[in-house]
Amino acid sequence: MFQPDDVEEIARAYALGDGAALTGTVARGELGQVWQLTTSRGTWAVKTSFEPLASVDGEDAEFQSAAISAGVPAPALVRSVDGAILIDVGGVHVRVYAWVDVLPPDRDLDPVEVGELMAAIHRVPFDGRRPEDSWYTEPVGAAVWDDLIERLAAVGAPFATDLAALRDELVAREAVLEPARALRTLHRDLWADNLRATDTGGMCVIDWDNCGLADPGQEVAVALFEFAANDADRARDLYRGYRRCGGPGRVERPGDFSMAIAQLGHIDELSCRRWLHPETAASDREHAAARLTESLAEPLTLHLIDRLLDAVSG
Repeated sequence: MFQPDDVEEIARAYALGDGAALTGTVARGELGQVWQLTTSRGTWAVKTSFEPLASVDGEDAEFQSAAISAGVPAPALVRSVDGAILIDVGGVHVRVYAWVDVLPPDRDLDPVEVGELMAAIHRVPFDGRRPEDSWYTEPVGAAVWDDLIERLAAVGAPFATDLAALRDELVAREAVLEPARALRTLHRDLWADNLRATDTGGMCVIDWDNCGLADPGQEVAVALFEFAANDADRARDLYRGYRRCGGPGRVERPGDFSMAIAQLGHIDELSCRRWLHPETAASDREHAAARLTESLAEPLTLHLIDRLLDAVSG
């Protein structure tokens, strides 16, 4: 939690105005959280990360700005008075955005609009430098799953039995991972947490921090799982909307779900490790348990991948 002096420092550094105060509104993600800050000049989003950022090269800001210029709805990034994107406040990296009133995450957003928006992002003219990331490409691996399942069962984790029951499926789906067929700079985190409806209508794409090179077809497959799941009609509408608007990605075989498989696996692995760590705060353990319970209740299985492929074929 920020102290009053921290809030004033942020406002000064970014020239946000006088009378800076946190409103108490906090949105939490898997890797960071956003605080709402009000000043004499308006309302702002202050984002922090739970872990030190792997990259502070500014490419996410460049890509986000390019996307906004291309018509993609996203919050404007605010630079400090020195032109910096990030500042250090008490050892924590902070960045600031214009505030957008987004609605809660909703996997039932209009699938056609989701597809059209993804096509717009994938068509942004941008020559990125950030390479592929193992978070989106590599398996967790059978040995790691077995170790986590054993440790969770030993301490009676509430989700241990469900995770153990899904073990063979987790390993089997990682067997279909394959390299990207084409690479371009993508958002790489287009789940319902980051693709939101707004209270004024339309949608807004937030949290561009993890952008980098990836396969556009694999990112479309993420959206098919997130926003269609078992509904073949929604999957078909999303993919058609994407294709009709010139989206370059293609979803044609199980390997095109590689980004979704790898990312879901690593998120679940991270949640398990957070729950097991003895120094994890009680609220963070509860969040990890809730995240795993939700994930295990509606997993991405090979059977579901086949159903989604059938829906979008042709």
